[in-house]
Amino acid sequence: MQLVVPEILADARNLSIGVVGVGLALGLFLWVFGWWSHRFWVVLITTVLAGVFGLAESHEFRTQPLLAGLLLALAAGLLALHLVRVLAFLAGGLAGLIGVQALVPDLTQSLLCFLICGLLGLMLFRVWMMGLTSLAGTLLFSYCGLSLLERAGSMDAVAWAGEGAVLINWMCGFLALLGVVVQFLLDRRSRRKKSGDKKHEEHKQDWDDIDHHAWPRPYRKAG
Repeated sequence: MQLVVPEILADARNLSIGVVGVGLALGLFLWVFGWWSHRFWVVLITTVLAGVFGLAESHEFRTQPLLAGLLLALAAGLLALHLVRVLAFLAGGLAGLIGVQALVPDLTQSLLCFLICGLLGLMLFRVWMMGLTSLAGTLLFSYCGLSLLERAGSMDAVAWAGEGAVLINWMCGFLALLGVVVQFLLDRRSRRKKSGDKKHEEHKQDWDDIDHHAWPRPYRKAG
């Protein structure tokens, strides 16, 4: 399996400089902030796919293409965040099943393998999403970066992608793993900061309550 396909790279090198630059920036953003923005991407991708499906299959539903696409996109966008856990279970189960069958072709317990891998994907949802966004950012950055090198005349990127498929796969895998580490550290830092701010607010509130109760009450003069 080639992560950087020479045919796609040959088409990518014909894109304009502006589109390639946007692709590089978007790939880097996904690589670093994939988990932080995963809700946006889940809603966006689900909405777009549902809209395209509605436009393409509107004749099966006997309705207007624009109306079918618009309503399906709206419904999918509203339900995306609620269904993302179900999608994570299905994606984890399918990915695990495909991987296990590739390693053990004679496996007969397909349902058991699917359920176990699906539960693992659900429990490791954060890591799963970090890995997915990091890999997507790595691939986007790789395609755009190689197309720029091809355009600049520094190398024959298409031929190199065909000859060095194994090396490119290892490099993309390492970069994707590094992206997961970066996202995990950023998320950990953000959670610690939020926890520290919350404790500071609670501590401040406790001192305000103490000062309020300890304020001396006025006494009437005797006589």
